[in-house]
Amino acid sequence: MHQDPTSAPAPVALAAPGAEQAVRRALADHGHLTVDASDIASIADLYALGLTSHATVNVMLAVENELDVEFPDAVLHRSTFATIESIAAAADAAA
Repeated sequence: MHQDPTSAPAPVALAAPGAEQAVRRALADHGHLTVDASDIASIADLYALGLTSHATVNVMLAVENELDVEFPDAVLHRSTFATIESIAAAADAAA
């Protein structure tokens, strides 16, 4: 059964709303996704929606710039950038 990743219910956010919005803006500007970043469930698989490793770097840099944070080396792996929720949580932890 195929589930539309944009229609999954959003879980309780672990990250601050500002971080999630920064991630969504970065995805809209740099993610090259197949859907609108504002319509993506916070737990949807971004790689399934078209995020590439190159785009991931650009998204990370945009989030770092907007939130004035730096992702520590310990979180620089694929799973950190798999969902909006995980990116925002990592950005909050880096603050």
